[in-house]
Amino acid sequence: MKCKVEKSKISGQIICPANKSYTHRAIFLASLAGNNSKVENILRSADTAATIEACKKFGAEMEIGNSSIMVKNPIKFDKIVPEINTENSGTTIRIASGIASLFTEEITLTGDSSLQKRPMQPLLDALSSIGAQCSSTDGKPPIKIKGKISGGDVKIPGNFSSQFISALLISAPLTEKGINLTIEGNLVSKPYLDATIATMRKFGVVVQTLIPYKRYNITPQKYKETTFTVPIDFSSLALLLSSTVLNGDEITIKGNIGNLPQGDEVFIDILEQLGVSVMINEEEIKIKSPEKLTGGKFDLSNSPDLLPPLAILALKSSAPIEIVNVKHARLKETDRIAIIARELVKLGIKIQEKDDGLILESSENLKGAVLNSENDHRLFMSFCIAGMYIGNCTISDPESVDVSFPNFIEEMNRLGGKIQVN
Repeated sequence: MKCKVEKSKISGQIICPANKSYTHRAIFLASLAGNNSKVENILRSADTAATIEACKKFGAEMEIGNSSIMVKNPIKFDKIVPEINTENSGTTIRIASGIASLFTEEITLTGDSSLQKRPMQPLLDALSSIGAQCSSTDGKPPIKIKGKISGGDVKIPGNFSSQFISALLISAPLTEKGINLTIEGNLVSKPYLDATIATMRKFGVVVQTLIPYKRYNITPQKYKETTFTVPIDFSSLALLLSSTVLNGDEITIKGNIGNLPQGDEVFIDILEQLGVSVMINEEEIKIKSPEKLTGGKFDLSNSPDLLPPLAILALKSSAPIEIVNVKHARLKETDRIAIIARELVKLGIKIQEKDDGLILESSENLKGAVLNSENDHRLFMSFCIAGMYIGNCTISDPESVDVSFPNFIEEMNRLGGKIQVN
C-alpha cells in the first residue's frame, strides 16, 4: 500500500497515544504478579498485542478491555509453551526471552522477517551464563531457550540495546539466587532502563542500584498486585510536535503526561533550543513555532526514536541540524540513519550520513517525491509529516502505523491533513 500526501495545514485538538514502552513492561509485570493486577490506559497496537499474546501463551489469564487489562491469574511456569511468535516487536521478544528462561521446558521464540534480522546474541550469552540453554542459527530469531536459570552474577554489554538489560532485570526477582548485574561498556538508551526499574518498583520489587547504569542487585522476590496507569508516549508526542512545528496553526495535545521517566521527553528541550515556545502542564501541551528554526547539534544517545521526527525539522531550519551518538538507530526496525539519508535527500535536503548520525540542511529547492519507509512505522509517520509540509509526496507502507499509532492517518486528516491511502 501507498499514500498520497499533499501540502496541509493542521489545527485543533488531539489526544496523544499511550506509551508503548510502559505498556509492554506493565503488561509483562502484571502477568507475573497476577491477583487482579490492572494496567490502565494501555496502547492498543500490533506490538502491544504481541506482548499480550505472549503472556497468554505463558499461561496468564486476563480480561482485556478497550484501554485496560486485568490479569486474574499469573504466568504458569510449569506450562508447556512450544512457540511464541512476537511478530515485529523487539521489546516483546527480548523480555519474553528472559521470562522463557524461567521455564524448565524448551520454548521457541520467533517473529516476522524484520524481527529475524535483529540481534539477540548478547542476551542469549547472558542467560546461558546463569544456567539457560540457548540456541539460534546466527544470534537472531528464531531462538530456543530452555531454563531454568538459577541467577547469580551476570554481565551484559550496554552498547547494543537496553532491552537486553530490561529482560534480565525483569526475570531476576523470580530466580533462586537473584541476580548481580554488571553492564559492560557504555549504555545506550539509559531512560528505557529507568522505565523498566520504575515499573518494577511500582509492582513492589526492590531494585538496588550499586552504580547507576553499571551495577544492579536484585534479590529473590515476588511481584505484587497493583494498578498501573500508562502515561502518554513521548515518542508519539514528538511526531505530533514535529507536525505542529511544520504544519500547525494551533494544536492542543492532550493526555496523561504523568511523572514516570521517559527519555524522549528531551524533545521538549530540543524544540526550545530550535526556537520553539512550549507551554506544558499535567494534561496538555501547546507550542508556538517561529517562521524558521535555528538549527543545532543534538545528542540522541539516550533517545534514538527521536531521530526521525528531529530529522524532518531540518526542512524548516535556517541552519543545519546535526544529530550525533545514535549509531544504535541502525539496529531498529530498519537502519534508520541510512534510510533517512537515502529518502530525505529526494525532498531536496542536503544530507551528510555519518556512522553515528546525520547532518541535515534545508535548501531553496524542496520538492515532493516518492519515499520508501521500508515498513518502519516511525519513518512512515515522519515522512508523512514532511509530505504535509512540502506536498506532492507518495509514501509507502501506511499499514506500518499499526505498531505504535494505529489511527495516525485518521487523526492527521481530522486535523486538516491531506493524506489519501490507495
